[in-house]
Amino acid sequence: MEVALLASVFVVAACGLVYELAAGALASYLLGDSVLQFSTVIGAYLFAMGIGSWLSRFFERQLTAHFLRIELLVALAGGTLPAILFVAHAWAPGSFRLVLYAMVLLVGMLVGLEIPLVMRILKRNVALKDLVSQVLTFDYLGALAVSVAFPLLLVPKLGLVRTGLLFGLLNAAVALWALWLFRHELRRFAAHAWACAGVLALLGAGMAAADHITTWAEDRLYQDKAIIAQSSPYQRIVVTHSPGEGQLGYRLFLNGNLQFAQRDEYRYHEALVHPAMAAFSATGASPKKVAVLGGGDGMAVREVLKYSGVESVTLVELDPAMTALFTRTPELAALNAEALRSSKVKVINTDAFTWLQGTDEVFDVIVVDFPDPTNFSVGKLFTNAFYALLDKHLAASGYAVVQTTSPLIARKSFWTVVTTMESVGLTATPYHAHVPSFGEWGFVLASRRPFRLPTALPAGLRFLSVPSLPLLFEFPQDMARVPTEVNRLSNQVLVTTYEEEWGRVAK
Repeated sequence: MEVALLASVFVVAACGLVYELAAGALASYLLGDSVLQFSTVIGAYLFAMGIGSWLSRFFERQLTAHFLRIELLVALAGGTLPAILFVAHAWAPGSFRLVLYAMVLLVGMLVGLEIPLVMRILKRNVALKDLVSQVLTFDYLGALAVSVAFPLLLVPKLGLVRTGLLFGLLNAAVALWALWLFRHELRRFAAHAWACAGVLALLGAGMAAADHITTWAEDRLYQDKAIIAQSSPYQRIVVTHSPGEGQLGYRLFLNGNLQFAQRDEYRYHEALVHPAMAAFSATGASPKKVAVLGGGDGMAVREVLKYSGVESVTLVELDPAMTALFTRTPELAALNAEALRSSKVKVINTDAFTWLQGTDEVFDVIVVDFPDPTNFSVGKLFTNAFYALLDKHLAASGYAVVQTTSPLIARKSFWTVVTTMESVGLTATPYHAHVPSFGEWGFVLASRRPFRLPTALPAGLRFLSVPSLPLLFEFPQDMARVPTEVNRLSNQVLVTTYEEEWGRVAK
């Protein structure tokens, strides 16, 4: 019995952490502001666990029956938590936060009740010093196992909805186990048995319908039909499609954030790539060696390959699922003109920061196409430490260019990047372009010499022209420079500033 109950502690801890991580991931995915959402979800969950632990003192009799019932409630509430949150956001987005924190508090209180009850049941046969050490050991081991498995195995293979339901089934299995272990103590054995069967049946039905729930919710979230929806260890990748003349066509979303729309992505990618690549035309030279950091969709690489003098392109993209999708899926590969299949292109799937630290290669042009700094993990790629690394790998006459959010909506965030680049000795040249899907969008050129406007551009561009280029470098008053501080690894002020500025738009 002792071993069985300690094993249940392991499962309880694992399941509780899964529900907490799933709630935090969904809050960040559906609401943005990932740092704030994750921290408040975790805080609310731990607070609720404390309340549950305190409430356990009022359970004095029939502890095994109470444990079994609470286990079934955790299975039902925790197992269905991701599905309920998905449906709530799709059906009534205005009430999502209320549902989120109500569910987090409920599950947290129930999980907080479980461990004290197990300890009191075990107290019958185990000395206190051994009891505490054994229960806490299995508790922490369960949390460790899930913290590793959740991002690397569970979410990529099962998705959030099915992961929640799977661990709900594990909770229900613990209840079934307790039902058998304490069958001689339970007064209403048949009623508890039927309750176990009912919860298992409900969660099993949920597992069978998990894909339908996720697809329905994401179709409502993105408005267009999701033709590709998959989770990798790094992010949720969704591609939607709206066919017909004048429609947006294919759109890519990462963790719910739009990355491009087929109808106007050429504006973004031409503005991102060509001012840096074509700047060599002013001196009669040509960039030969190019690196693209991020941009796993291959669109930036497509634009780079429009320069015949380019000899090699190194694409460094963290998520192999992204480069695989945009290499092997015919419809998506067509969007980047099969750029990732070019013999000139080498794809490296790793963290760009780590890669720059480990390579001694130098490039004529480095195109930095990272997602916006919505969290500290991405925010490190906008710090002075990263730009100092970038500088080391830039040829003396080379240029780097960084996509840098909206100078209109996130004005302070935009100029923070400029200030941060300048802090490492680079010459920063900011510019902007209008992309209908995003509005006014900003970019910053970095170099060791003053930027000179290109005198020529590749043929066939749809947006940029030599006469119109100077307009990109003019900033009206509402986007003009404002005082900002340097974004460092030790403060990551950009992440906080970004969340504040874009949070005002969301409201």
